[in-house]
Amino acid sequence: MSNNIHDKAHEMSKIIRESEEFNNIKEAYNNVNADPETKKTFDDFRNIQMTLQQKQMQGEEITEEEVQQAQASAEQIEQNETIKGLMEAEQRMSVLIQDVNKIIMEPIEELYGLQQDEE
Repeated sequence: MSNNIHDKAHEMSKIIRESEEFNNIKEAYNNVNADPETKKTFDDFRNIQMTLQQKQMQGEEITEEEVQQAQASAEQIEQNETIKGLMEAEQRMSVLIQDVNKIIMEPIEELYGLQQDEE
């Protein structure tokens, strides 16, 4: 049974790669990478995001300077239509993945829901 689940997961991966949402991200990502200035702006934004997330996960304090740097970077992103297009495509893919995850988790949620009702 376990292999069947893994096979279905690989099939889902293939379906995602063929989806409109994924192809929109791919196209938008290629557009970002086609312009060196846009790519640098995007890379800087992502690096700032990852640094702040790592600090949060490690319980470290985020400095006011880092907050200001993140805000300035976000403002640059908002002004760049190419990057905004990528982020919008990422958001649509995120919604799709959340929907799929919800469907996948239904059996477990139902199981725990039923157990709570029986108690």
